[in-house]
Parts: sequence; C-alpha cells; structure tokens
Amino acid sequence: MSRNGAFQLARQVMKVIADSHGFDKVAEKVTVVAADPGRVKFEMPVAEEHTNRGGTLHGGMTATLVDMLTTVALMTTEGGSPGVSVDMNITYMKAALPGETITIDAQVLKAGRTLGFTTCDIKNEKGALIAQGRDRKSVV
Repeated sequence: MSRNGAFQLARQVMKVIADSHGFDKVAEKVTVVAADPGRVKFEMPVAEEHTNRGGTLHGGMTATLVDMLTTVALMTTEGGSPGVSVDMNITYMKAALPGETITIDAQVLKAGRTLGFTTCDIKNEKGALIAQGRDRKSVV
C-alpha cells in the first residue's frame, strides 16, 4: 500500500468510527495527520468528556485510543485486516488536561498470519510521553 493509500484508508476508517452510534463514538474527535503503511499518526483535542474525576485524560480513554488506533494502523499493512485485541499493556506516565491536543502514533511492529504486534505512543503538545501501549491482536 502506498503512503497516500494508507492515509486515505485511515481517514475512511476514522470517518466510519466517528459516524458510529456505539462506544466507538468516543473517538469522533480523533483526526488522521499522517500515514504510512503500518504506521498512522493522529491528533485529538482532550475534551471534558474524555476526563476522569480528577479532570485529566481518563485511563480508559487512553486504553481505548490504543486499542482502536493500533487497529487502524494494522489495517494499513499489506493484507489490511483489522485485529481483535488479545493482550494489551499500557504504561501511564503523565496527565493530559482538557484543552490540550495530544498526538497518537500507532505503529505495527509485526503483522503475521494470525497475530499482529502493535505499539502506540501518546504525547502532549510539548512532545512529552503521556502513555505508551502495546497491543497484540488476533488478525481477523
């Protein structure tokens, strides 16, 4: 898949997510900013609806971003299949506040016949790492 093809596919998938009526709707403010086969970069403004009681980006929202956006990256690889998470690990390092725009860099480390290995870095506007996730997916 070409760089432009990866970018267009990632944008199409995010539009489907944004237009959904289920839980995926939480990612409606995520936009694709760059893509290569197996790697997609996104941005999202942190809004009140993404926060916990402490007023920072909710850990569950962070996990959801890792899950969803690594799937988008997996779909831009040769074969383009989505995956279902079988094992996910997230390390939280810093808080993100409402009004900040975070960047999410989702990358496929390896796409095999039955498993995809992905990683995801989430950073704040200053480039500081907020969270890092690893997601192993069963390829469907």
